[in-house]
Amino acid sequence: MWDYTEKVKDHFLNPRNVGEIENADCMGEVGSLACGDALKLTLRLDEKKEKIVDAKFLTFGCASAIASSSALTEIIKGMTIDSAAKVTNQDIADYLGELPEQKMHCSVMGREALEAAIANLRTGKTGVVELEGRVVCTCFGVTETEIERVIKENSLTEVEQVTNYCKAGGGCGGCRGEIERILLRTNAAAKPTVKPSKPGRLTVMQKIKMIDETIAREIRPSLVQDGGDIELVDVEGSRVIVALRGACSSCPASPVTMKDFIQAKLREFVADDLVVEEEKQ
Repeated sequence: MWDYTEKVKDHFLNPRNVGEIENADCMGEVGSLACGDALKLTLRLDEKKEKIVDAKFLTFGCASAIASSSALTEIIKGMTIDSAAKVTNQDIADYLGELPEQKMHCSVMGREALEAAIANLRTGKTGVVELEGRVVCTCFGVTETEIERVIKENSLTEVEQVTNYCKAGGGCGGCRGEIERILLRTNAAAKPTVKPSKPGRLTVMQKIKMIDETIAREIRPSLVQDGGDIELVDVEGSRVIVALRGACSSCPASPVTMKDFIQAKLREFVADDLVVEEEKQ
């Protein structure tokens, strides 16, 4: 049984603005009955077509989908289109007082429906929204662009979290390796605004110690979360030889993990010229 807040229960049992606006100024439709969730959002605007004066929804889905759709319509009524365009899935979840992480995809669906309605207003194109990018999850039709977006907007670090937020990987599971690669690449690209200062010339022992400390502090915790681990085998000049353990040792994404995560972290905290290699069996 999901642990819902009282506000989620209220918006599920007493949903606001259910229905469809006749002759609506714009409409957004997302999801698919085949995938289990679908949402249609219709909006009425003022005479200048600048402010939302009414919003209604029709949804097929669980309690969280109904509550998220109801909350969305309450949030955006009275907003200008420009302000509504900035509403995020987290705004919907916050309005409801929190959603179970496994149900966050319902708030993402609400944000997507709003984006589709605004696109319909601005371009005149109607129909189910088609997200840009290559389809990664064929079971739920989730694109690489959408996966990258939920990772960035919600600071996601695990495949399971991505599944909770956009359903990608929740079907056959064949795309989970690709999702992991997207996670590593996306998070590696999110550089800190203030880079940590690196020491000057290091002795061999100092370098080994810093590499070992960086692995323990910055790298191992993330790998352990996914059932893996890492062991420092040797340091030869700028070459750092490591061994991946547990789930990481057999993961198809291990080459990406080595370059885009482990090597990137060691270069960030120890030295720019480090090259990470996996121990040869």
